[in-house]
Amino acid sequence: MDTNRKFHTLDITLVAMFAALMAIGANITSWAPFLQVANVPLSMQPFFAILAGLLLGSRLGAVSMFVYMLIGMAGAPVFAGFSGGAAIIFKSTGGFILSYIVAAYVVGKMVEAKKNPQLPTFMSASFVGIFLIYFIGTNYMYLAVNYWLSAPMSYGTAWKVMMWFAVKDIAFTIAGGFLALRIYRSLQHSAYFAQRKKHAA
Repeated sequence: MDTNRKFHTLDITLVAMFAALMAIGANITSWAPFLQVANVPLSMQPFFAILAGLLLGSRLGAVSMFVYMLIGMAGAPVFAGFSGGAAIIFKSTGGFILSYIVAAYVVGKMVEAKKNPQLPTFMSASFVGIFLIYFIGTNYMYLAVNYWLSAPMSYGTAWKVMMWFAVKDIAFTIAGGFLALRIYRSLQHSAYFAQRKKHAA
């Protein structure tokens, strides 16, 4: 969907919208503190990060995640637990924030590679996205706790901790694939989508 290099007003609006959705997804457990595993809050951030790539494309999807990260690093309380600041990136969950940028970009590229993407494309892209989020985030967590947070954890334990979240994220990934396809088809008939295709030609 996203191939034109020039940002338009609606592009900026969509980027801002997904950055806001990431902030909302990060803080769901602020109203339900019991929804935590090993002091790591459950969130809908993977869902929104992948959805950004599926609908906005590689460039805008990654930009929306990058903007979200910058807003949080600047001190706005948009990270989990209404936290903010650059130091968050160096904590155990910092790798997940970075992984959202990569996942949105790769997911977007997979959709863009198809002239008329169908459900298998959206599903495969979604699962590649969730794999990247877990792979980058979990490995970063392992490095963080063992090398600069002084809280040793075995590599196997790091993955066991994250498996508590897998069922939730797999369910959201499947739902997101179906939802993204419906929204994508609706956007195909919009003036915005037609404009982007015209610029890409």
